Amino acid sequence: MYEIWLVINILWEIALGLWPVLLLVAVTWAFLVLRAFTRGAAWQRSLGLALVIGVGVALLLIPVVPGAVGSSLADMGYWVDWVNLLAICAGFGAAAFALAWPLLAQARVRSSQ
Repeated sequence: MYEIWLVINILWEIALGLWPVLLLVAVTWAFLVLRAFTRGAAWQRSLGLALVIGVGVALLLIPVVPGAVGSSLADMGYWVDWVNLLAICAGFGAAAFALAWPLLAQARVRSSQ
């Protein structure tokens, strides 16, 4: 349990250092969603492709993330390491999904008109 609490604290500290980037992504996402709603975007028709993009980004990052932090997959010998890796990759995949869905929904409307 201590390891999980430690990870949460570390993620909080990382987020505090990256708050301008996180704020920019949140504002961009809100803008894209608002723009898609005002243009009558095809949300359901684009959901599948947006999910594929999100999962694809998460899977592609599994071998990349350890190297980006100066580690490797061979260094991951503890279950908490793997949970952290998968959570980080899932977070980036969720962000990719969240940004791709309104963009794809708008593109589907434009192509059908």
